[in-house]
Amino acid sequence: MVIIESVIKTNPLGRWYIELRDTTKEASEENVRIVCLDINEYAHKIELIGEEYGGEIEVAWSTEDNVSPAQINEVRQQIMAYEAQMEALQNRPSEENTEWTPNL
Repeated sequence: MVIIESVIKTNPLGRWYIELRDTTKEASEENVRIVCLDINEYAHKIELIGEEYGGEIEVAWSTEDNVSPAQINEVRQQIMAYEAQMEALQNRPSEENTEWTPNL
């Protein structure tokens, strides 16, 4: 199992971002640290990393000291909203398999 570090950080303007680090790669390699500015970008990058390792990854979360509780809560809320959106898309019947019956 590959561990991917996900660190919530804040920039000088007070905006949070998430920095990913693949713990299996050397510090000198390119793309070892990946910056994600929103949850959709984060999910996409995690999916790409997961594909690289056949889905065998684990995410280890942490925050820098200067990240506020409000920022952490905002990240959590966005993750929950993203997960709910993905679940709704998975549970939606595909148009190909849906029979349409007119309401007469």
